Amino acid sequence: MKNKIKKLTALTLCFMLLFGVSSASASADTVKRVSVSMYGDGAAGRGFCWYTLENGGSDVQIVKSSEFDGSFDNAECYSGTATLYRGQYSHQTAVTDLEPGTEYTYRVGDAEKDMWSDVCTFVTDDKDNSFSFVTIADVQASSDENFAHASLTLKGALETLPGAEFIVNLGDYVNDNTNDEWDWYFSNFAFANNKYTGVPVAGNHDGNITNKLNTYNFTNTFCLDKSKNHSLEGVYYSFDYGNAHFVVLNTNDMYPMSQAQRNWLINEMTNSDAMWKIVLMHRSLYSAGKNINKPDTIIMRNVLLPIIDELDIDLVISGHDHMYLRTTQVYGDKSVENVEYVTEYFNGEEKTFALDPEGTVYALPSTAGTKRYTVNENAIDPINEVAAVEFSTRDMGGCFATTEIDGGKLLYKAYVVDDDTNEITQVDEYAIMKTAPGNTTPTNLDDSMSASASAFLTDFISAVAGMLMAYIKLIIQVIIK
Repeated sequence: MKNKIKKLTALTLCFMLLFGVSSASASADTVKRVSVSMYGDGAAGRGFCWYTLENGGSDVQIVKSSEFDGSFDNAECYSGTATLYRGQYSHQTAVTDLEPGTEYTYRVGDAEKDMWSDVCTFVTDDKDNSFSFVTIADVQASSDENFAHASLTLKGALETLPGAEFIVNLGDYVNDNTNDEWDWYFSNFAFANNKYTGVPVAGNHDGNITNKLNTYNFTNTFCLDKSKNHSLEGVYYSFDYGNAHFVVLNTNDMYPMSQAQRNWLINEMTNSDAMWKIVLMHRSLYSAGKNINKPDTIIMRNVLLPIIDELDIDLVISGHDHMYLRTTQVYGDKSVENVEYVTEYFNGEEKTFALDPEGTVYALPSTAGTKRYTVNENAIDPINEVAAVEFSTRDMGGCFATTEIDGGKLLYKAYVVDDDTNEITQVDEYAIMKTAPGNTTPTNLDDSMSASASAFLTDFISAVAGMLMAYIKLIIQVIIK
């Protein structure tokens, strides 16, 4: 009898072991790093990206949230492609036939394997010229704990602006660009990535040949419209939302910034009749952080500032330097004088607006993470002179910004989430009112890669010469001080 019991027990244990191994094998491959990004028209297009350990289908099922009953039986199905990258598979699927002003429910995965992500949502632009978004920068964590802390900043942003329709991340999602760091980022920020459309900006830590030879990471992490404007180090792209035209620059492409990207920026902005024109970028043109005096930033300022001046750009938001700064209205690298201000109501509150101002406002909303810089008192001229607000958030907390647009009114605010209490405090505010779109002449410059190649040598020589002159001026200023 005892022998029979022993045999039965052994058989049961073998069965459980085999079943356990089989189950582990079947569940080893899961859907992770899910993101949905702007893809062309904010009312119709989205790009989906996710990762798996094994190859398989790249399928997206989408249904209007108003028609979602817990089942995807009536969902529209789209399929994309998978790419082996750093030992895992990056899946990307673009959808361009969505309806405006609609909330959608979706999941991504492999239809054949019946392997799916969690259920996620996003909303498309309703084109009513009234919308809002939140912005964070430089999470740049290297531990699960620090990613979790940075996520509290974004949670605070979404609590502060619950009607936000998308989230801008100004780059440097990670620090060392490892698979672990990307997994930590996506797991800690899933609460937002699974409910909002993202607007990703390529940071130098997110895949830059000059940073540990990491290449093509950004293009394999987010599904963006990169038909002709992606590189080893990032993507530049644009999208329309409401009455605004957004351009997302790739500031990793900057030795100097390629002629192709500059021509593309000019074409994008001059051929748009949008009321608001907004540029999003990683490296900052106006910053009092530690990087502002470096050669790459000096080259970028010399190349981009004259272009932005001529394009009637309203707002430039950037990151990289982990401190807070907002300029006055700036034109020709100087504060604009005689700006007219008026008092108007916005969402039931009285606000002071700059009325049809000349020039551009540059904002740097510090960092959402824990790596924070002090204010650089020796920043190149005229940084400190044109700064309306500048301070370090080192002993304060993670920072975020909100932008609200309602017709011809734009309201920008910045907040800090206290490290210890999670209390949210407003630290800055600026408002602009426009009575008409800017006036530019449409262009059709050559923005192909051949344009960049043919102009590279001339650009490089002139950029280096300009950088040396700026350095000589900086050295003289330091000696005088």
